[in-house]
Amino acid sequence: MKNEITIEGVELKWDSEAGEVLFEGGDVVFFWISAMKTFFDSIKEISGLDATNLVLETTGFRQGVIVGEGFREMKNIDTSNIVGWISNTYASAGWGKVEIVDMDKETNRFTMHIRNDWEYKMNQLEHTQTEGIFVPSHYAGVLTGILGINFWYNTIQYQSEANPYSIVEYFPSQITVQKNIHELSRRQEAEQIKQLEILVDQNTKALQNLVLELSSPIIPVLEGIIVVPMIGTYDEQRAEELLDKTLQQLPKHQANYLLLDLTGLNKQISAHTAELIDKLGSSSRLLGTETILVGVSPELALLISQTLTNLKKFECLQTLQHGIYFALGKSGRRIV
Repeated sequence: MKNEITIEGVELKWDSEAGEVLFEGGDVVFFWISAMKTFFDSIKEISGLDATNLVLETTGFRQGVIVGEGFREMKNIDTSNIVGWISNTYASAGWGKVEIVDMDKETNRFTMHIRNDWEYKMNQLEHTQTEGIFVPSHYAGVLTGILGINFWYNTIQYQSEANPYSIVEYFPSQITVQKNIHELSRRQEAEQIKQLEILVDQNTKALQNLVLELSSPIIPVLEGIIVVPMIGTYDEQRAEELLDKTLQQLPKHQANYLLLDLTGLNKQISAHTAELIDKLGSSSRLLGTETILVGVSPELALLISQTLTNLKKFECLQTLQHGIYFALGKSGRRIV
């Protein structure tokens, strides 16, 4: 069974035997607006809001270009008959009422009123004030296809309960969907880089705190005797951390002897590290704790005697075991 009808000069044909519907000779399909909403919601769920808006804008524009180019070839559409053609064609296709209310042929600027289009109806199903993207960009593509120059748009007013129609301006522009796609990609890359920088910064701080916590642990080995291993090199931050942490723990452990284990230091102790040791020993003495240097290698002993002479005032022993025995002996105790 075949049927056809002409509305405002637009031909519609149905062929139920072939399962075809033709709109101005081109195949079309019909969708419920609620079904289109499900389609758009699925894109949003998968891609996110920014990407979805760009997809809608790009798709609407590119579809409009195809329509504009097709009708320019079929019906010789130009600025002389574009006003009536757009209004009649899209109203017949169920796209709502669109009118070109102002047109400047010299500058190719157009102002359109768009009312009750399918995108507005779709957004109304959510009972939200979601703004139309697909339909306004579609007409920019239509003008691009018809006139052969790139158009873009600016929505002045969106249809709502207070506004009976949307007002959209169209004008020649260097803005393209390709540039918008690249811009979104750059924004997404910048956001990813920013998140990575935040993550790296957080992990770096956590690692620094862990290093500070583990690099110079305070070990109470026996009553009144604590050991502090010195490891690696000490910058200003590590030195301050070691000094504060050690001096706070001495009274807590009622330490009489502080064994500074130098085994983990480089053989070439810097003047800065030597100054730290001297300062730590002098401060500990004011708290009633005697400092003993252990883990002193032959190379380090030579260095202390020749260069780091400020450390000669401390008792220096070769191993930690010797230091513990020495501290016990000075306190009148021994290991049995």
